[in-house]
Amino acid sequence: MKDWIKAGEIAGEVREFGKKLIKPGKSHREVTEKIEAKILELNGELAFPTQMSLNNVAAHYTSLADKDFNFKEGDIIKLDVGVHVNGAIGDTALTVDLGNNSKLIKASQNALKAALDIVKPGVSLGEIGKTIQDEITALSFAPVKNLGGHGLDRYQIHTSPTVPNFDNKDSTKLERGQKIAIEPFASSGRGLIIEGNPSEIYQIVNPKNLRNPNGRKILQYVTKKYKTLPFAKRQLLGKFNKLEVATGLLALKREGILHEFGTLPEKVKDSLVSQAEHSVIVGEKVTTRI
Repeated sequence: MKDWIKAGEIAGEVREFGKKLIKPGKSHREVTEKIEAKILELNGELAFPTQMSLNNVAAHYTSLADKDFNFKEGDIIKLDVGVHVNGAIGDTALTVDLGNNSKLIKASQNALKAALDIVKPGVSLGEIGKTIQDEITALSFAPVKNLGGHGLDRYQIHTSPTVPNFDNKDSTKLERGQKIAIEPFASSGRGLIIEGNPSEIYQIVNPKNLRNPNGRKILQYVTKKYKTLPFAKRQLLGKFNKLEVATGLLALKREGILHEFGTLPEKVKDSLVSQAEHSVIVGEKVTTRI
């Protein structure tokens, strides 16, 4: 229990630290690096690469290996932070508004607060989803139906159950001590996300022997460093040169050893999405709330 609480406390502190860094003109890469350095400074480890997804992209955008840009006026940024302590995870997110989108942000915030108010042993997943949906639609936005919260386990960022953001009638009941993340997404569009561009975020899904030497080196490194947790291409470049990373990742993907996540934009291209998230030990504590 102690590791779960510590991971949540660090994640919550880093979330608020990162929020203050996101300003017009600031570099996405620089802010990412400062957030990740803060996690290590507080004696945590990254549970996944820090994500800051803009505007209609709901999730899965991390700083790319060879591309950077600056935040600008009007952007709406979802900051998603994951921390682990000995594999126990704190997963939390908020939305930073550099424009005039306070109502959209309030929709996801209200939904998260209302969900947390009812979370306890015996509450069904469908009840949580209905609560989230009701709060978001009350402000005339759409809950993102094909994204949801999730279970947490040691070195596993997404496990069962799926915690819905709409009333899916799931009668499965929460149990005391379960670790879950609740993360409402509110959209000005249809409330549906699609697969977007490659994210350069990877996860080992099928470890096996590999003939390619660069692939073998990278696989050995990430297995030891990240175990079953996601990592980013840019995180390999301090350890390997660009050619080793490019050829190694290609070999690992080709053999089905690695999965590369896609970014997750809203189906309606010019829509905006907000997010709010906390991690919970059911019946015990909201670990990432500070």
